[in-house]
Formats: sequence, C-alpha cells, structure tokens
Amino acid sequence: MLIGLVSDTHGLVRPELHTVLAGVELILHAGDVGGHDVLDELGLIAPVLAVYGNTDMPGDPRLAAAIDQTFDDVTVHVSHGHEVGSPTPEKLLARYPAQVIVYGHTHRQLISHADGRLAVNPGAAGARRFRLEPSVALLRLEGDRVAVELVELR
Repeated sequence: MLIGLVSDTHGLVRPELHTVLAGVELILHAGDVGGHDVLDELGLIAPVLAVYGNTDMPGDPRLAAAIDQTFDDVTVHVSHGHEVGSPTPEKLLARYPAQVIVYGHTHRQLISHADGRLAVNPGAAGARRFRLEPSVALLRLEGDRVAVELVELR
C-alpha cells in the first residue's frame, strides 16, 4: 500500500502534488489544512483522512483530532503534534503506541527511527515559511515492512 503524507498546507495545494502523489491509495493529512478546498483538491488524487491542526477549527466534521488505523499489519497514528506542545519524535513515540506516527506543526521534514518504530513529519506542503523547502512524504507498507521517502516540492 502506498500512502501520501501531507501536512501544513495552510490553504495551498501546490500543483506538483498531483504528480508527486499520483498512484497513492490514500492521503493522510497531519493538520493545518486551511479549509475544505484543500481536502477537495487532494481528494481528486486519492481519498483523504485529515486531522485538525492548531490553525484549523476543532469540531469540523471533516477533520479528526487524531487518526488511528491499521494498514496491512502496521498501526499508524496521525495527529498534528501540537497536543504535546513542541512536538518531537521522542514525545510522540512516548505518548502513542503506534508503529508509525505521522505529525506536522513544526514544518520541518523528519524521519526518526526508534525501537523498531517510526516518527515522520512530512514537512509543510503549503507556502514556503521559515526558510524551509516545502515537502511531503510517501509511506509504503507491505505486510509488516515500512518504508518512507521524503519528497521536496518546488
């Protein structure tokens, strides 16, 4: 299974997302979506599950506080990360038992391995901020095997 990981769009869907995410079976959005237009546009690529971030409206029926799913034999948790203050892989891995934790908030792309588990921040897919390059990630799940790749956007 190939899953697109997106975060911090803040209302902007870059056109290259259609190319980078072509072929994914699902998109997981880790918050700071920036409106239903973003979800609708990403939905043209693949089904979307999304959580709310600190700039989204809690209570929006299209945005969950967290997503906990099992894909193939792998448990995945998605949240924005702001619920732990300043998110770090260590804080999130201590709080959530999933094998793969996906989060956003910091806009910094990151892959962290610890004790056979994985924390992934796909970076911010929206407008360039904080002198960071926009990015997303591709999560490949095959049985209990997990691989993730960060993809910079231009």
